[in-house]
Amino acid sequence: MRILARFLAAATDVSHFPAPSLPEVAFLGRSNVGKSSVINALVGTKLARTSSTPGRTRSINFFEIRWPGKPRPELIFTDLPGYGYAKLSREISQEWPKFIEPYLNERPSLVLCIALVDANVPAQQSDRLLLEFLSASGRDFLVIATKSDRLSGNQLPTALRALEKEYPTARIVPFSAKTGAGQEHLWKEIRQAAQRVPAVESPS
Repeated sequence: MRILARFLAAATDVSHFPAPSLPEVAFLGRSNVGKSSVINALVGTKLARTSSTPGRTRSINFFEIRWPGKPRPELIFTDLPGYGYAKLSREISQEWPKFIEPYLNERPSLVLCIALVDANVPAQQSDRLLLEFLSASGRDFLVIATKSDRLSGNQLPTALRALEKEYPTARIVPFSAKTGAGQEHLWKEIRQAAQRVPAVESPS
């Protein structure tokens, strides 16, 4: 089923955030890990821009998500800037804590953080720091092992065991934007998270 989605806002400052309303699901990960591809696979259209050049996303992009036949959107997806790409200018990187950390720490409507890691590469220090940050903040999070279709035979189970060893407290789901593997599981997690926490009412 195709999901109806539309761009809502791009924020590079806390003052740019839309008023909290619907449950929000944040997508985080290193540059070029496949965040945009995962979002596009979930909604069935090219909603988030993909690029071969890491670091293209430099704002928090908000997208409304609505199911066909429903009169109003039911979710917000947020696509956060990638991290860990050395060629990004220091000036841009220094701006991120001014709006990304407040979003992750203080956003009342944020119900689930989806941390993406590449199933094809060893665990990275930047990924460990992100998961430690999410754990410390008390946020519910899920680890998505992207590009799992590139691993065959025993390679995928071996890679997943390595990730489980690195992140023993995390729920890990293998995912492929190319084959669709993991999409149903991820949507189930998203829906459950949205139902657990009531939507925050917008100020009148």
